[in-house]
Amino acid sequence: MVTGRRSARRRRADRNRGARIAAILAIPVALGLLIGIVIVVFGGHGISDISQTALGASASPSASGSTAPATTAAANVSCDIIVPANPLSATGLATPYQLTGTGGMTAAQSGCTMTNAANLGAFVQATILNTRTGALSVYDPLVITQGTTPAVAPVVPTLPANAIVTIDFGFNGTNLTQVGATPTALAQGSCVNGTAGSIFGQVSFCNGINFFNTAHRLEAQGRLVVPSEGTSGKIVASGGALGTGQACPVTHNFDMIDQDQSDNVTTLYLLNPATGQTAQDTTANAANIPGSTTLANGSDNILVDAFMDPTLGCTPFQAPDLANNNAPTSSQALDELLAEKPGNQPRINALVPENDPMVLVNNAFNAQKDNLYRAELGQPAVSAQTNVSSAPAVYCQNMVNIQTPFLAANQTVLATGQSPVTAIGNNLLTFLANRLNMSFTNLGCQNFGLTNPVTVTLDGNGAAIAATFTTTVQKATNTAAATMPTQGQRKGRNHHQLMNPAGM
Repeated sequence: MVTGRRSARRRRADRNRGARIAAILAIPVALGLLIGIVIVVFGGHGISDISQTALGASASPSASGSTAPATTAAANVSCDIIVPANPLSATGLATPYQLTGTGGMTAAQSGCTMTNAANLGAFVQATILNTRTGALSVYDPLVITQGTTPAVAPVVPTLPANAIVTIDFGFNGTNLTQVGATPTALAQGSCVNGTAGSIFGQVSFCNGINFFNTAHRLEAQGRLVVPSEGTSGKIVASGGALGTGQACPVTHNFDMIDQDQSDNVTTLYLLNPATGQTAQDTTANAANIPGSTTLANGSDNILVDAFMDPTLGCTPFQAPDLANNNAPTSSQALDELLAEKPGNQPRINALVPENDPMVLVNNAFNAQKDNLYRAELGQPAVSAQTNVSSAPAVYCQNMVNIQTPFLAANQTVLATGQSPVTAIGNNLLTFLANRLNMSFTNLGCQNFGLTNPVTVTLDGNGAAIAATFTTTVQKATNTAAATMPTQGQRKGRNHHQLMNPAGM
């Protein structure tokens, strides 16, 4: 049974993973632009460690599927993840994925270890669809450092005989490359890392096209029911009045998107600091691993599910967690299904644009790569119809003209929300403002005759503590531009850097 979105009065925050994350002071989020990645590793009694590491000025994924090994682990931003055989099966889901270095580097040499999750941690998330009943469920496969064993053996899920599984990958570095544990593993899982010679970067997928095509068909037949996104009485409408019945945010809202929307996962893992071993984040494992800390992957989905929703009186779309006694949990795929449901789609729908750094090829727009990324998330391909809202210039224009007045009108309520990354902003409002400020530059919006609509005031550590907004409606020009500014012309970012390690 799937748990839908509902009003604040009916929320059971203590039962869902998103609420637990929201109780933490900060976690890695995908602003897509953070100058210095901030990841929070937290334990049962609060934050046990916060680290901030400058990751350099890489502004987009490398152009090839692998990168030359860094000379030191501290300088490395790329890792391989070893995908088990038959990854879509119950056995494959319960077989740990292994994180290691690229180009023959070991995990230790490269820094690609789960004890270094703040910088180079990898995360995997599966969403399962029962094609007979339409029921959805979630399972988070475990990632371990190559050469280690799990702190606790993963739970083997029970899958319906006719299940269709999609697997999403997230990464706290820059480039994560899938490598099959066997010669056929990636083909068995219909796994996609990008186009030939150009990986997406932080994210990748397995079987997303099949999953979303089937899910959309079952929705049309009435066999899969995705709930309404719900409404909030705390959102101020554009007219300046409290919006009784204003729609809760979804990941396709221009109110909340950034330079690389729809990226990274909501998966959490437990780390045993004494041994460096990881385990699935379950109630039983937390009780049986004294002193464990929790590792998180920053994402747009965590931003909405764990920060914006609680602040605005909304609740994420959730399904049973097959590893954790069917406790309700969220997932990237569930968030996409929610955003794609007819009736939930925003009037102006944000789809992954061609100027998203993860779909560039040699710093140029590439519709083929963008379409592949979109298809793995159930989004329609680049076309005259989708370009009305999400062509590069129009995407920038909509971000400026929709998100800016939303933030300006809702400053009071957003300022009460917790910041996902306190090194970016001291509360949810300043975080979102700084994220918008950085997304504008990293999408190259200035190339289209637009002016950055946000001015932030920074403290001595570079975190936003105040923001002002210019809400004058702008019109994009130079809409035929097909390349991005060079990395030297853009602010340095490492998908985890500007608050967008892949999602925020």
